[in-house]
Amino acid sequence: MITRDRECFLDHAGRLAPEFGPATARAAFLVAPEGFHRAEQSARDNRYMADAAGFDAQAALAEHRALQAALSACVPVVAFPGSADTPDAVFPNNVFATARVEGKGRCIVGRMRHPVRQREAARRDIRGFLADVLGYACIDLSTQPHPCELTGALVIDRARGIGFVGVSERCDDVGAALMHEAFGLRATFVFDLAPGEYHTNVVLAVLAGRAALVCPDGFAYPDDARAIAALYGDAGLLLSGAEHRAFAGNAISLSPDIVWMSARAGASLAPATRRGLSAAGLVVRTVPLDAIEAGGGSLRCCVAEIF
Repeated sequence: MITRDRECFLDHAGRLAPEFGPATARAAFLVAPEGFHRAEQSARDNRYMADAAGFDAQAALAEHRALQAALSACVPVVAFPGSADTPDAVFPNNVFATARVEGKGRCIVGRMRHPVRQREAARRDIRGFLADVLGYACIDLSTQPHPCELTGALVIDRARGIGFVGVSERCDDVGAALMHEAFGLRATFVFDLAPGEYHTNVVLAVLAGRAALVCPDGFAYPDDARAIAALYGDAGLLLSGAEHRAFAGNAISLSPDIVWMSARAGASLAPATRRGLSAAGLVVRTVPLDAIEAGGGSLRCCVAEIF
């Protein structure tokens, strides 16, 4: 099912057991921030992006290498080169994603809103890696007209097979339906993001299928945020405005016991949030990403998961 009715979704999703698939990825890939600079098209609807003077390409490269090294402690992590022609490619999870549907691997290619990001979808090296090396069937959404920026717009609880799609300029209702089908999800809740928010994964993170970080300020209707948090009981943690602005909602688990976020996000965590994560069996690990965050995204945005 795919619905905007929160009560209907809660009733259905609450009865789905966490046995749909692995809660965390088996590998991941990144795209290095070579030629990292402000993409003016993307800046039109990304209020988190710094001005041009706030970009430091060399610092971003150093942070990115440290990020790959840190995440490699959990899963194998491949890094592809970046290009000055695609300055946002450091956030590949919006363009490329994977899923396992009925036991078979799928590669999904998203439809980006801005032309500067649409170029990324044509990369033959990443497509070849996913299709030819891993043997995944490709579902290419990049040529249809509806924006659907994959796991930027869609946050997935892989263990239960449920999705959460925040509608904005980066994803419309038709795009949400296309992603629901492409990822083979059992249930998807569609809701509106607050004005000024561009991606769901900045305001929501589902961690290892058993905890959630939720930023109510990022939802057009805070009751939608509270409904999502309620699915995870005591492990559904509502974040403050300060935590939200520091990218604490842009977190990821690549193993059952660790949540990764930027150093800035980690420093913003309230004691109650840390206690809630600890009670859920999750240890916070951080990587400094100040230079990369100038691009308007944070750690989770850098990680394309391989399931």
